Amino acid sequence: MADLIDALVGITPGSRLDDLRSRRPVARSDAQATYDGLVAAPADLERAGALERAAIAWWVAALSGADGLAEHHADLLGALDPAVLAALVAALPAAVTRGPYGSYPAGPLSVEDEAGPRWLAPDELRAVAGERLAAALEHAHLLTYHPRDADPGALRALLDAGWSVDGIVTISQLVAFTHFQLRVVAGLAVLKES
Repeated sequence: MADLIDALVGITPGSRLDDLRSRRPVARSDAQATYDGLVAAPADLERAGALERAAIAWWVAALSGADGLAEHHADLLGALDPAVLAALVAALPAAVTRGPYGSYPAGPLSVEDEAGPRWLAPDELRAVAGERLAAALEHAHLLTYHPRDADPGALRALLDAGWSVDGIVTISQLVAFTHFQLRVVAGLAVLKES
């Protein structure tokens, strides 16, 4: 794929947005290279397999309401394991919430503290996806809706589910990058409409 962000936004060569993105060629190429390295053709699948990467990326995009990006990842995931995709789609409505939730350390930011639901993968999803992927999906949900609550205990849950330290880094990179993608796509879509 030449450039996923361009494709999702519908940016055509020579358009105003193409010109805008061309002014930051390194940012454009690095975003695509990161996608290629994390999702499209990751060099190291031992840290997180292709199915796990596609599932986590779909989950984050779907939780965030990024329909185009979620559809892209659904195509990837559906080609790898339609049963996992179906289980994720079934689990999604109970997982979507508002956020961000969580608590800051005592201080001036504490006025923004807000309690909210913590999502746990249902048994039906665990049966299809397995404990390892279910733990990664719970972590992705935590980082999406409860970023302030990410703590050593959350990392311990991933280790206990069989993730390596390098795998946890990969999951966290994938979640962060998917959030980056959806924000860039949303911003460019607004510019396209204006």
